[in-house]
Amino acid sequence: MAYKICLLDQSPIAPDSQPYQALAHTVELAKLAEAAGYHRFWVSEHHGSDKLAGSSPEVLIAWLLAHTRTLRIGSGGIMLQHYSPYKVAENFQLLAALAPGRVDLGVGKAPGGLPLSTLALQQEQHPDSRLGFDEKLRQLTGFLDASRNEDPRFTSLVAAPQPPQAAEKFLLGASPESARLAASLGWNFVFAGFINSDRQVLAESILTYQQVKSPENRTLLALSAVAADSREQASALVREQYNYKVYIGDNKPLTVGSQQQAEEFIKQAGAAHSRIDKQPLNILHGTAEYIHQILGEYHQQFEIDEFILHTPINETLSRQRSVQLIGKHHRAEKNRQRAGSETPQV
Repeated sequence: MAYKICLLDQSPIAPDSQPYQALAHTVELAKLAEAAGYHRFWVSEHHGSDKLAGSSPEVLIAWLLAHTRTLRIGSGGIMLQHYSPYKVAENFQLLAALAPGRVDLGVGKAPGGLPLSTLALQQEQHPDSRLGFDEKLRQLTGFLDASRNEDPRFTSLVAAPQPPQAAEKFLLGASPESARLAASLGWNFVFAGFINSDRQVLAESILTYQQVKSPENRTLLALSAVAADSREQASALVREQYNYKVYIGDNKPLTVGSQQQAEEFIKQAGAAHSRIDKQPLNILHGTAEYIHQILGEYHQQFEIDEFILHTPINETLSRQRSVQLIGKHHRAEKNRQRAGSETPQV
């Protein structure tokens, strides 16, 4: 197959289990993904959550690198608004030096938590000196690649250690504006389709990126996907799931995973004017063959190079089975196509 498959894992905490168990399952899933032929394995950043255990991608990435051999490991993503671009650059330069050729730096714009966790993360940033996301990403780009450093204050500053092979850079977004920013700074672009399933926005974002990106940069699509041995089994696994968009004043909406989180977000923000939109979570589900059929259609229509698949179910064995089925079908199809291309012409 011309496209690659990758995984995004959020370390979900299953009912009646503990966060440390969720993290152990993430390690198991990474090993399984490596054996099944996945290309990348990314972990997310969520703060103050009793549902997701992954609060520090950098730490988890280091542990996963130590427990795998060939799989690329990365963040999906670092919530850059909270952090110094220089420190993020140092973290990923160090990881890339420890595991050359295996580290991905994915960056996102969302807060990854509710207002109180954002306050705790940003309490030492003075509002008057706080940088916007675009400027932070420009700084991060410069620290990772000194030749692209546009800030005269930091032209001689190096984010050490210098790795033999730098981390690959990915901007996660769900809008044409994010796509344009990624292309302008030479970052690969990941459209977050599991957050924004609007096909028109997807098309506009991908077209925007591909019109101005460099030839070496790649277009990725992140989707929620669950495979089972039958479509009926897959349907039973996904059931009804929703995203909740929180609108506060004239600000852009933020997406959370439950009505309770949405209400708590508004409470913590002290918002007088707000609304919550409940939207069905678009989960691609069915047999592995059906899922790859849909991925193939996306690949053909939008020239998607890689798919980042998120498995939004808590039950560990079902998650593992889904990953195995999708990986097995992908590998079998690649082998079939390879054998076909090697068949002598009569």
